[in-house]
Amino acid sequence: MNIFLKVLVVIAILYLLITIYLSIKYPVISWDWTKKNTNDLNFPKDFHWGTATAAHQVEGGHTNSNWSWWENQKNKDGKPRIDNGDKAGLATDHWNLYPKDIELMQELGVNSYRFSLSWSKINPEEDKFDEKAIQHYSDVIDSLLAKKIIPNITLHHFEEPLWFMNKGGFEKEENNSYFLLFVKTVFNRYSNRVTFWTTFNEINVYTNLAFMSDIFPPGKKNSKIAGQVLKNILIAHTQAYKILKALPNGKESQIGIVKDIFFFEPKNRWNLLDWIGALVANDNFNNSSLNFFETGKYHFGVPFEANVNYIDRDAPNTIDFMGLNYYSHYATTFKFIEHEKMFSPVAGEEMTDMDYTVYPEGIYRAIKRMSQIKKPIIITETGIADAKDNRRSLFIERELYAISEAIKDGYDVRGYYYWSLIDNFEWSLGYDKKFGLFTVNLETQERKLKNGGKTYQTIAKRFSNIK
Repeated sequence: MNIFLKVLVVIAILYLLITIYLSIKYPVISWDWTKKNTNDLNFPKDFHWGTATAAHQVEGGHTNSNWSWWENQKNKDGKPRIDNGDKAGLATDHWNLYPKDIELMQELGVNSYRFSLSWSKINPEEDKFDEKAIQHYSDVIDSLLAKKIIPNITLHHFEEPLWFMNKGGFEKEENNSYFLLFVKTVFNRYSNRVTFWTTFNEINVYTNLAFMSDIFPPGKKNSKIAGQVLKNILIAHTQAYKILKALPNGKESQIGIVKDIFFFEPKNRWNLLDWIGALVANDNFNNSSLNFFETGKYHFGVPFEANVNYIDRDAPNTIDFMGLNYYSHYATTFKFIEHEKMFSPVAGEEMTDMDYTVYPEGIYRAIKRMSQIKKPIIITETGIADAKDNRRSLFIERELYAISEAIKDGYDVRGYYYWSLIDNFEWSLGYDKKFGLFTVNLETQERKLKNGGKTYQTIAKRFSNIK
């Protein structure tokens, strides 16, 4: 055998060993659901059974935010930024109909509600806070507590004042001060009644869709900027945590951040390039933030485009819980350019109405991954887009079974919030995607419980304190 053939044999053996090693280290969990009893559930007595919404998606009346601006923009092809040219508009009028929606929560049997505060309504101008908006959320909180429903507040759920975006938003670390002033203002008003706070929602979704693509505002498509923005958001969280803990009621409050975990699998597990694509995607989308709260080290890297690093050894001490949002996973095909085209639905799995599949086992994997931070976990979002409502019941049963199995295996999961309470404005996808437990007639604002919602209702009432 000549030297050339020997080299080829060695390379082939190394290639085979590396792919085998990666497949063993990063297995795909797949359960035989015909052998699972999804009624065999185990949840703590103090478990939070909830549902969730976000201000811009349900309230209506946003006129001065990054999203109200974005909804009136067009892409380079002259098409609206939002599917079908939709605009949030009145949305589901949750701003005015929240008392009715709280009654829906009671009907469901949930004992907690996760919602966001509209920064743009509370702080419409750089030097102005709107007392009426502040009082509105105070009324919402009181109404929830009167019905024995625990409020869980999110401070930044993709929506921010237009003036803040125009000043560069989180692209500039010095702009964190504006967010911190907003955070202090609302915390001082509500912390005597609200225990659970999350600073940011889905930090990687926000940075990826707003700064590595043009799906979210401002749509800059620059991976280096994306890495800087994510770094500044992580810094803003640590700053907010320390400030709030020093305020009255701070020590008694539970303050966390919501991290979305979306797994990326190599489309071909024998293709080392696909493995490289999946590993880079997982590192940027999942590990960049999770590692920061585990070790204090932040790294965001895209080959030949971005390499952003930051260290804060105290970061692991700036969370009381981790909020976990989970939806699915993607198959990954390596591409040198057009990174957004690397991802596709995993073959052989049932599709949702989104461009990803139903994969309930993944929430177990996500809990396992997040548990490395060694903080309590709250499932702050998980749900399914299912306009026909013919997959939602099975989805809820299987995901709750997977969460229950995680709890049985010793993972510290404290709550579950289904996304979402009602059908709503699904950001750039407009009104076509139906995640709600209740359907909404946007003309009459009538709400109606779906069959999938009844499934959640049965399980929630079985375990919650609301009957």
